Amino acid sequence: MEEKQLDQLIGSVERIVFRNEDNGWTVIELDDGQELHKVVGVLPMVGVGETLRLLGGWVEHPSFGVQFRAEYCERHLPTDEDAILQYLSSGAVKGIGQATAIRIVEKFGSSALEVMEKEPERLTEIKGISPAKAQKIAEEYAAQFGLREVLLAFSGYGLTPGEALRCWKKWGASTVERMRQNPYLLCSSGLYIGFERADQICMGMDRPADDPNRVEAGLLYILRHNLNNGHTCLPADKLCETAVSLLGVEPGMVAEVLDGMLAAFTVKEELFDERRFIFLNHLHRAEKYCAARIRLIGGFPPLPNRHIEESIDRIERQSGITYAAQQRLAIVEAVEKGALILTGGPGTGKTTALEAIIAILEQMGETVAIAAPTGRAAKRIAELTGREAKTIHRLLEVQWEDEETPAFGRNEKNPLDADAVVVDELSMVDVILFESLLRALKTGCRLILVGDTDQLPAVGPGCVLHDLMESGVLPVVQLTEVFRQAMESHIVSNAHRIVAGQMPEMAFRDGDFFFLSQDSVQGVTQTVLDLCSYRLPGKYGYTVFNGIQVLCPGRKGELGTRELNRRLQALLNPESEERRELTVEGTTLRVGDKVMHIRNNYDIGWTRDDGEIGQGVFNGDIGVLEDIDTRESTLSVRYEDRVAFYTKQEAQDLELAYAATVHKSQGSEFDAVILPLYRNPPMLCYRNLLYTAVTRAKSLLIIVGSRATVAEMVNNNRKTLRYSGLGRFLQQGEELGL
Repeated sequence: MEEKQLDQLIGSVERIVFRNEDNGWTVIELDDGQELHKVVGVLPMVGVGETLRLLGGWVEHPSFGVQFRAEYCERHLPTDEDAILQYLSSGAVKGIGQATAIRIVEKFGSSALEVMEKEPERLTEIKGISPAKAQKIAEEYAAQFGLREVLLAFSGYGLTPGEALRCWKKWGASTVERMRQNPYLLCSSGLYIGFERADQICMGMDRPADDPNRVEAGLLYILRHNLNNGHTCLPADKLCETAVSLLGVEPGMVAEVLDGMLAAFTVKEELFDERRFIFLNHLHRAEKYCAARIRLIGGFPPLPNRHIEESIDRIERQSGITYAAQQRLAIVEAVEKGALILTGGPGTGKTTALEAIIAILEQMGETVAIAAPTGRAAKRIAELTGREAKTIHRLLEVQWEDEETPAFGRNEKNPLDADAVVVDELSMVDVILFESLLRALKTGCRLILVGDTDQLPAVGPGCVLHDLMESGVLPVVQLTEVFRQAMESHIVSNAHRIVAGQMPEMAFRDGDFFFLSQDSVQGVTQTVLDLCSYRLPGKYGYTVFNGIQVLCPGRKGELGTRELNRRLQALLNPESEERRELTVEGTTLRVGDKVMHIRNNYDIGWTRDDGEIGQGVFNGDIGVLEDIDTRESTLSVRYEDRVAFYTKQEAQDLELAYAATVHKSQGSEFDAVILPLYRNPPMLCYRNLLYTAVTRAKSLLIIVGSRATVAEMVNNNRKTLRYSGLGRFLQQGEELGL
């Protein structure tokens, strides 16, 4: 944002109202010479008495009124004695209280800050300040001065105070010098600044386009960007071609820099079918480890159970079940081989076979842990098996090192206390999380992996389920027989038709699968609104808060989640004086709204209706916004039998959930699913997405839109190509590499 587009506010800091030391978020009172203003923003280490030049904008807070939200800050230290005394007395410099501040200013006058910066040893001239204390004061002041220099330098390049603070925490006093020598360091992991912005800064410094630092940063950017597309590696030729196009440099220059990166072990290389593939180091390590550990598990099965057939017969007699041949095979393989991949579509009896596997292992005296990648998936498998299930993150006792990076309490040094681990919805698990899980398994632990290869792949990098199945290293049992009771469901029968590339039968007048034809976006939208507001509640008793879930292929457009959520909120929970609301990151959250939590957060506290207290809300959890405290900017959300409590900052993990994307619905089931399909964007018009959406419905599915769009999705069996190394490493049979 250019400076001319921002408002300016200049004044002196009168009071620090609030400061978050971790992220620098600060609330201050600023005197511009005429009145006192409330200012909010990332203003780390700003102190009372300082003069600030702020760029930002005026906002209206529902509780605290008009505030100035600062985006950029230029700081000027106080120069007269009174302002310096106010600054030092405020506690801005650790180790200096009010009495010490008075003595410093009395001794050095308006030169006090200059003495602290350039001649800190002179502080010992003041009674009560020892050489050691003088040194600590000098270090603290130097740190502040260094951060001030970073903030000033970064603001000149259009970087925000929050970005400056992250860089300062990473590099400390050398931050400015590092950035001037190689501005592309701003692309480093954890800084969230990005190659494009770093490139703009460098171009403003008149650096050459073929600067080797720029080419290296561009190559790393391409590799990291493609993690979002599911790739754990890229062919060297494609990587270099993309870099030449992105950077506008000669191919020879890119090849030379890439060779240098390989020599310096900045990236890793593998040769697959005489083609070079380039990996980021941590992805290379993850896939190599997963391959070696899986081969270890498959190569050393537990002692055979000679009574397995008798155990299966006994369960059949006790439960009145007769297992199909493939189900029986799955049970035997899981118990005798110590590892199993169990896959199959809806109605094929995966859960029935899994229940028998768990029961027999428990009869053998083994401890079984059950996990799934999301909270809703964990809850679903717990309900189906009647046993406790956790998210994989919770099972591994996650601790977040920062906002994005998990560290796990369970690992090689502290393995899980489980003799067998069952992982459901494996198609959703990326290779990084899978590596962490494998590292936490003790030697001899059984591994039962359950998934559906026709579901959408993991959002993160890798294609774990596909690669494991293709490798042939672990036994795979694919259930294909659909049981008669399941086939009575049109949802199940149509799901299998879709997988087979056949159009679903959509002429039903009763049952659980309906198609409502519409020939315009407006018609689709209005039908969805009608279904949610009165048609389904009137006929079936379902509501958006109890049973109905609208699923959309994507977020954008008139039939995306953003627009449909806005329309559904206005219809079902309109603005009212009786309903408090809070705007978070541009989204208005209102008491009574249906909301979804979109990132695992293990620190959010909650209270169950029975009084139990705990922590943790998970990605995909859906609840109702129960209360908002506008004065404190806090809110509470009811998730079934518990209420979770959010600060405004934590509320950034909430979004409206009247409509959700199909990707976000993975691992979940809903009583009634409404699926708007009309002229989908090409990248959201394929078979896997339709199949995943259909199989989210438990009792009722309604497709609203165009038959042509449904046909286009069925006929498009494009399964997104993902470059990965796991399958190749499994086939190579390499030794365990830690």
